[in-house]
Amino acid sequence: MKKIALIIITYNRPADMLALAKNISLLNGVTDLLEEVIIVNNKSTESYAQLVEFIAASPEIPFKYIEAPENLGVSRGRNFAIQQSKAPLFVLIDDDAEFKDMDVLSRIQQALVLNPTAGVIAMKVLYYQNGSIQQTAFPHKAFEERKTQSGFDTYYFAGCGNIILREAFEKAGTFPTDFFYGMEEYDLSYRILDAGYTIRYTSDIVLLHKESPEGRQPKSEKLKGMWVNKTKVAWRYLPIIYFFTTAIMWSVFFLIKSKFDLLGFVKGWAMVIGIPFNETRKPVNASTLNYLKQTEARLAY
Repeated sequence: MKKIALIIITYNRPADMLALAKNISLLNGVTDLLEEVIIVNNKSTESYAQLVEFIAASPEIPFKYIEAPENLGVSRGRNFAIQQSKAPLFVLIDDDAEFKDMDVLSRIQQALVLNPTAGVIAMKVLYYQNGSIQQTAFPHKAFEERKTQSGFDTYYFAGCGNIILREAFEKAGTFPTDFFYGMEEYDLSYRILDAGYTIRYTSDIVLLHKESPEGRQPKSEKLKGMWVNKTKVAWRYLPIIYFFTTAIMWSVFFLIKSKFDLLGFVKGWAMVIGIPFNETRKPVNASTLNYLKQTEARLAY
């Protein structure tokens, strides 16, 4: 049985983070199955005094509250938090989420037993407000075809809720430190697959996410980062044709979603054009590429 570390990066959501801490404290087996709960305050500007008070009043729960030296972004923040943990298994969850089932820790252990080749297990994410499946957190682009399936092998995981074996993480390497926001899960996913592991989705582990069902529209700068980062991933790991298709199709997506931010469009293309000159290609091996095809990965964009 592998003991679990819960990893949470929090930024300007003190009420949600307090609710999550209380949710964690009520889980079955929390003192037996949890080795640590790592909470990293990613240089928030709001007060987390109530959370700190709750942690102090709950010494039986292995909370570890840490303030980051700066806003590390998503990737560096996760890497920083993981470095603070010791457990052989870590669970990454957003700070505005809660676990649906009180026996989730034993469900996580069971998922590991049932999926011995998995380096990552992706959770089922529902909207907290209405219980519907969050498509943006679903780990496959064939959403309508797969949303009712109880489990399947897939090719990437969403950052909202996932379980990662430390040994897989250490073999594959950390989240990409040059990605401040967006697509870091794809980058790590391809490296975990190339290290010989699979990625598994299971509907038995459910996270309730407080993101609005209408979604959060990323600002132009974040959209540009997503476009550039996704193109970097294609250049680094996939056959060269997908670098071109990703760059072009995401540029169109950027234009539409940014309401024709032409300056951002030009800056984005300047960054994309520089990728082949600044990034080393490390294409996945033939067996990984075959796995991607078998799991019906969307590689073109």
